Formats: sequence, C-alpha cells, structure tokens
Amino acid sequence: MRGMYNRQVETLPATSLLLLLLTLSLLSGLWACSPSNAGTLPATSLPPTATKTRVPPLPTLPSITLTPTPLTCLSQPGELQNGEVPTEVRPTAFIVYLPPCYDHFTVRHYPVLYLLNGIPSPTDPFPIGEQWVRLGAPEAADELIHSGQSVPFIMVFPEDRYWNLDLGTRFGQYLLNDVIPYIDGHYRTLADRAHRALGGLSRGGGWAFQLGMTRPDLFGSLGLHSPAIFAENRPMLERWVRGMPPELWPRLYLDVGDNDRERLFNTSVEEVFTKYGLPHEWHLNTGAHDEAYWSAHVDEYIQWYAEGWP
Repeated sequence: MRGMYNRQVETLPATSLLLLLLTLSLLSGLWACSPSNAGTLPATSLPPTATKTRVPPLPTLPSITLTPTPLTCLSQPGELQNGEVPTEVRPTAFIVYLPPCYDHFTVRHYPVLYLLNGIPSPTDPFPIGEQWVRLGAPEAADELIHSGQSVPFIMVFPEDRYWNLDLGTRFGQYLLNDVIPYIDGHYRTLADRAHRALGGLSRGGGWAFQLGMTRPDLFGSLGLHSPAIFAENRPMLERWVRGMPPELWPRLYLDVGDNDRERLFNTSVEEVFTKYGLPHEWHLNTGAHDEAYWSAHVDEYIQWYAEGWP
C-alpha cells in the first residue's frame, strides 16, 4: 500500500498540483485576516464626546450717575426791577426784588415782603423806594437764599414820594388797594397772609404799625424798625392790640437804638405788647435814628422775615 501511495503522488498531474497549492495559499490568507475572537460582535463606534466650552461673563460696566448741570442763575444775585402801579390819582412807583432763578422756575410762586422807607432827606430823596436797596436788603436776601437758610422770596419797595403832601396821607390806602393787588397779579406771589410780610423803618415803620394793627388779616409778619408811629395812632395803640383776635396775631419784631428819639414811645409799645401777651421780639440796640443803625441790622431784619416762611 505504501508503494501505491507514493506512486499516486508521483503521477499527479502538474496542473492539479498547482491548483492544490493555490487553494492552500488562499485558505491561509483568509485565516490570517479573520478576527482572533470570531464569537464577539464588532464594537459599535461611539460618537465623539461633546466638549463644553465656558463662555467668560461680560465685563461689569461702572454705574453711571446722571448729575444735572447746575443752573448758573442759582449763584447769581436776584434781579431788581422798577415798575409803576396805576392808582386813581397818579401811578405809585416801586422797586421789586426777584430772587435768583425767578425767570427759570416759571411755575413756582414765592412769599413776598413789603418794606417801607422812612422820610427822604433833602439831599438824598430816594423817590422810588431806594432806601432799603441802599441799606443792603437785596444782598442780605441773596446771602440767605444762596446759603439755603431761606426759601427764595420776593421783596417790594414802594415809594412814599409825597409824604409831606395831602397825597402822602393816602399812601396806606394805595398800598392796600392798588400796590398789593398789582404785585399779586403781575408776579408769582403766594397771595395769602401766611406768605405776606410787612415792615418799615422810621415813617415806614409808622405805616407798618397802622396797617398791621388794623389789617392783621393781610400780614403774617410785621416788622417795626425804629418806628415813628403817627401822632393820631398813638392813642389807638392799646385799643388796637386789645381788640386783635389771637388767631390773627402776627409775628412781631420791634427794635430801636438806645440813642433814638423814638426810644421812649417804642418802649411803651413793647410794654403794651407784653401786657396783652402779644408774642414779639424786642431789641434795644446801640445806635441812633439813622441809616448807620439800620444798615448795621439789615441782615438781622431780613433773616427774621425769612424765618417766618416754611
């Protein structure tokens, strides 16, 4: 048998041998390319993992505070204007002080202070109310308003040019019936008693006394600075004070110099105020009946009036 096998191999045709070798070679290649673990399913490829990118926060902007541009007029002095009030006989002239920024704040209304002059001197007649201006009342008002010590307010300085004529005896009538209504109608005043003040020096103090005592319904504050109270009104002093309703008592300021010719009667006025419990400020200062005395105290006067307005 062994010899027969050998013979069959030896006699195998060349073509068959070549075919056998090619088959074995092919099977060997396939075996080499097969995966080592034929029973394991091929791994499923996973999608790439998403990477989170951190976005930096926006920078914080500094807070912006809007600051209004300050009005230039707030640091400027008030304005003085001249005017005239028609009356049944002749116009009455006046000077009006308008506070800083009056023209800017067009809807604002203001307290008003009426200040009356003394008798003009022959050499310096100040015919249209210039005495209080000369004494420094506008500058005193500017200082109070600029410093914030007072609300802004209006001041009116009416003339008393005809003091020594019959026409001058009607000054009080013109003030009440013509000047005050005109001012309230042409300027932005707070037209009520609480916001209206009246003051005067010398003869102007006499008018302030008469009008303040007889029309307390019109004036919330009354200033009497060295008042030269009229002879016909002196006997009425106690009656007027006694008859004034307490609810109409005004704020009162009375002052005089120790060398003033009106000192004795002014002292008796203060005694009557005290007797009837009429609240008031009383100042007996060093000085005479002249502009040197009033100019030395004008700041105190204007500050006292301004303190009466909330």
